[in-house]
Amino acid sequence: MALCYAASLQKRTPHVTDYLKIDLHTHILPERWPDLRERYGYGGWVRLEHHAPCCARMMMDETFFREVESNCWDPSTRTRECDATGVHVQVLSTVPVMFGYWAKPRDTLDLSRLLNDHIADVCRAHPRRFIGLGTVPLQAPDLAIQELERCTRDLGMAGIQIGSHVNAWNLNEPALFDVFAACAELGAAVFVHPWDMMGKDEMKQYWLPWLVGMPAETSRALCSVIFGGILERLPNLRIAFAHGGGSFPATVGRVEHGFNVRPDLCAVDNAVNPRAYLGRFYVDSLVHDPEAMRLLLRVIGADRIALGSDYPFPLGEHVPGSIVLGMDDIDEPTKRRILAGTALEFLGLESDERWASGAATATA
Repeated sequence: MALCYAASLQKRTPHVTDYLKIDLHTHILPERWPDLRERYGYGGWVRLEHHAPCCARMMMDETFFREVESNCWDPSTRTRECDATGVHVQVLSTVPVMFGYWAKPRDTLDLSRLLNDHIADVCRAHPRRFIGLGTVPLQAPDLAIQELERCTRDLGMAGIQIGSHVNAWNLNEPALFDVFAACAELGAAVFVHPWDMMGKDEMKQYWLPWLVGMPAETSRALCSVIFGGILERLPNLRIAFAHGGGSFPATVGRVEHGFNVRPDLCAVDNAVNPRAYLGRFYVDSLVHDPEAMRLLLRVIGADRIALGSDYPFPLGEHVPGSIVLGMDDIDEPTKRRILAGTALEFLGLESDERWASGAATATA
């Protein structure tokens, strides 16, 4: 049986410190939304089945997907749990299963607007506790840009969260380039989250899509962005990859070697060595292990690592920043950079003074 977030939190000693913490990687849903099967006329959509106080089942038609608690939709619960773990600000994004890239584009746009309006409302109600990232219908780049502009210009969001691929497209798909270009032009941050994991049908046991597939998905996205020349063509694009960049930091030597020995396969769209892009993209800190964090610091660098917990889900870091804070070989300036400074830079926000003063009230 899965251990619920609240119960697991009670089993740990919170690291409440004087460090400002901005959690880049958290997920939120509305408490309720319309019946999407009825709204759009076909199935495959997610609904919430509220079956007990403070609990709900995420259902895909009649198939159980995940149990969630009220911290997935209730800002007051989130705030209490943030206070208990010393998190001052959360960056909110939808749960990736809600991306809807598989659906009719106009329907995904409609759902994106519903989800984005909800996140924007939460951020407006708690402007110093929450920052929003929107979702867009990437399967239709023109509609995606339309919603991106609404998110940034009308809703005040810092950027968007996107999936590691879009149906049969990897992120180097030429049709997607205009979306990345629009993000760069608008100064919108792009947070890439793995979803719809490759090989999931062949590894249904042992939670392997989450344990094996997700790191591979993130590396797939990162390599596609690098080899596809997106970072080369858009040097001002601020893009981050979840889960510490997945398997990429541990395999960058293999990626570089492949580029060197088979340029006919790897350097088709970009002749620049992949290693040259270290320092050009961001990752979150969700690596679950001090040794993995040391590798991340050596390969990626502290100024490109932002605190990320995957709150409120069980595979996340339940006391955000506890690994970083528990490492004696990381100095204080580096810890402060990881716990808040990098997120602020990635999101294009002002210095941490506003957020620290706002968080001090705990109710802003």
